[in-house]
Amino acid sequence: MEAMSTRIQNFKNSPFFDYPDWINSQHLTGTTIMAVEFADGVVIGADSRTTTGSYIANRVTDKLTPITDKIYCCRSGSAADTQAIADIVKYYLDFYCREIGKDPQVTTAANIFKKFCYDYRDSLSAGIICAGWDEYNGGQVYSIPLGGMCVRQPFTIGGSGSTYIYGHCDATFKEGMTKDECFQFVANAVSLAMSRDGSSGGVIRMAAITKDGLERKVLLGKELPKFFEG
Repeated sequence: MEAMSTRIQNFKNSPFFDYPDWINSQHLTGTTIMAVEFADGVVIGADSRTTTGSYIANRVTDKLTPITDKIYCCRSGSAADTQAIADIVKYYLDFYCREIGKDPQVTTAANIFKKFCYDYRDSLSAGIICAGWDEYNGGQVYSIPLGGMCVRQPFTIGGSGSTYIYGHCDATFKEGMTKDECFQFVANAVSLAMSRDGSSGGVIRMAAITKDGLERKVLLGKELPKFFEG
């Protein structure tokens, strides 16, 4: 019996035995995330596909992660890394809120994300969009890409699907959009990315964050905006 076990182990270690790529691959949420500012707040959105190599590990992932009641982050990169960073930032802000006795500013959350993404840039794979509303500056969107840079933008996109839609977003974005126009802008952009990017798919999850709180929307497969399909 022991000899049989040894032969099996030797066979597994041989160059002729290949595991499927998804067995040893990490969970990734590279996919497509975005956020856009409007007069009363922000709208954030993301697809819902999580991949492990070429295998779809989860087709309905929620990549819109709450940090506080009015600050959310969108995650792309390694699922484990981004979840860990989001949990740490949430933990830090919870203590901060207790100390100051009021809700934190969005820029505070974004800078904590920046610190961790920069300090651990060589060991983490995490692209973050931090967005929300506060009483000081209203709706704000901050992009924290790989490497730990942090910059405020009127809209930002991230993840593997973003490379397909930069031109579309540049051509269709306009200043002063209403909340409904922002919802449509996000839905169109993410749907276009999903149609081209193999790592993006599933449903589209969106949310508007204003002084009144959170408004969520989910677009299922039959509800996604349709464009030319050759």
